[in-house]
Amino acid sequence: MRFYFLFLSGVFVCFLFSCTPQRIVYNYLEDMKDTTAAKSFYITEPVIQKNDQLSIQISSAALDPEIDLLYNQQTSAGGVSGQQQQLQYGYLVDQKGNLELPRIGVIHAEGLTKEQLATEVKNRLKGQLNDPIVIIRFTNFRIIVIGEVGSPGVHTVAVENLTLLEGLALAGDVTEFGKMKEVKILRENNGRRQLGIVDLTSSKMFESPYYQLQQNDVIMVEQTKYKVTQAEQQRISQQLGFALSIITSIALLYNIFK
Repeated sequence: MRFYFLFLSGVFVCFLFSCTPQRIVYNYLEDMKDTTAAKSFYITEPVIQKNDQLSIQISSAALDPEIDLLYNQQTSAGGVSGQQQQLQYGYLVDQKGNLELPRIGVIHAEGLTKEQLATEVKNRLKGQLNDPIVIIRFTNFRIIVIGEVGSPGVHTVAVENLTLLEGLALAGDVTEFGKMKEVKILRENNGRRQLGIVDLTSSKMFESPYYQLQQNDVIMVEQTKYKVTQAEQQRISQQLGFALSIITSIALLYNIFK
């Protein structure tokens, strides 16, 4: 009788721990209605950072190919030069935040927008080219997404304006175990690391400076307590199941050989 009591007690304990608590489900923009969409939000332009690669095309109003080529040469580590190589690889912003352009020299680009850098390049070209045209593009806009998402990793995109929602979509969206109300964005700005927290369930996320992503942003989606609790319950259930199987085996052997 004692073994049956232990057996029934073990079954009851396993059943108790197998019952997981109800999980709260959150959705995107839970507080947003159709009428609130009329408000407009300012979209910030990405700033240039260390290790960025920039495609910089310089031409003159005269459209002289020979003159334009002088300002679009770049020599790589392998010794290859020319406009085609520059367009493919771009100009690298070094660890000091500088880049070097042919016949122009060194420019401190870190912290500038593309428009600000283009203006600086045009100022340097005064007296060299008449009405210079400067076109600048990022060639390595990337973000890093880690944590509770479908596809964590480094994601490189061909666009220059990327939002937090788009970045999460690239990473396969937040899983059912991710904290939608506390998504963290780690950003480096002028050599200083900054951390922002965005609530995906609130329309106020559009007002956050971290909604518009910068290149090299790290998006971190932490796991909820529900997942930690579920994992702990699974571990305890496995241990109890193992113990119960031992008790059952002993009870059967006792009934056979008593």
